[in-house]
Amino acid sequence: MSEAGFHVHGPHDHALEHGAGGHGDHDGGDDKGKFDAKFIQWVAIFTAILATVGAIVSYKGGHTQNAALLFKNEAVLKKADAANQWSYYQGKSTKQNLAELAEALATNVELKAKYTADIARYKLEKDVIKKQAEALELQSADADKKSAHELEPHDKLAQAMTFIQIAISLAAICVLTRRRWMLYLAGTAAIAGIVYTVLAFIIMGAH
Repeated sequence: MSEAGFHVHGPHDHALEHGAGGHGDHDGGDDKGKFDAKFIQWVAIFTAILATVGAIVSYKGGHTQNAALLFKNEAVLKKADAANQWSYYQGKSTKQNLAELAEALATNVELKAKYTADIARYKLEKDVIKKQAEALELQSADADKKSAHELEPHDKLAQAMTFIQIAISLAAICVLTRRRWMLYLAGTAAIAGIVYTVLAFIIMGAH
């Protein structure tokens, strides 16, 4: 039957074919190893880019927080100075009231004139003190407003940093487990981080 060109596969033939196939699998394994190495290289580049973006986001986040704290401290100091000025103003008002009372009770012309002059002086001093106190309150409000503006992008930067860290962690797990689908999750987290970063920079640009 073999002479007629018809051949029946026996166990030996199957063993030979399996051996040949095994050799082919070995070659395929080398290709797969090369592919894995290239894949890991791309993941490493992806992680390095994320780390760079994360460093920028972290710096900006720290900068906005420090700037907000500085403006907040300035607002508190200006508010305290304004309170001191208002206390000084109240002291002058008390002196003016006493001078007015003394003027009303005085019978001596010279003494009455002295109290009248004191009243006029206290009024002038009070006007100056009031303007200084109001100016300090305006400066405090302005510094407080700047502090709030500096904090506006901080939340977005914090969220961006969180997503970037998640993306880096997922990329590392992807390399360890060789599960490529995890890279898609890492990419999604990275995109979310970049979106929040862009939003934060838009807010900073609007200021």
